Amino acid sequence: MNPNTISADERRLLKCLRALGSRERETLLAFADFLAARAGASQREPVVAREPHPVPRPEHESVVAAIKRLSQSYDMLEPRALLHETSALMSAHVLQGRSANEVIDELEALFARHYRDYRAGIAAQD
Repeated sequence: MNPNTISADERRLLKCLRALGSRERETLLAFADFLAARAGASQREPVVAREPHPVPRPEHESVVAAIKRLSQSYDMLEPRALLHETSALMSAHVLQGRSANEVIDELEALFARHYRDYRAGIAAQD
């Protein structure tokens, strides 16, 4: 089979995907991931945890810049999983006056904890 040609099923799936809005696309992709995972771990390549790429913390950093830095450093983490806690810390800084350094320390701990959970999830798949 020529790798440059796609099957009728693949064309149909692509047509459906293109017709969907962004939310529906996410749902379809999540379901496809679920079905692929259910197909059996023996058929999949082993998943290897990606390592973070730490960016040094500047001396005077804003909370927003820290979130961007940590998101780049831990690019393997799902942003939606971090959204609630990250937003709460940002709100504590902006609305409650918590110091940027204190909030950034907690953000770093938050990202590190989510990375440990990410690694544990991959180890559980083995």
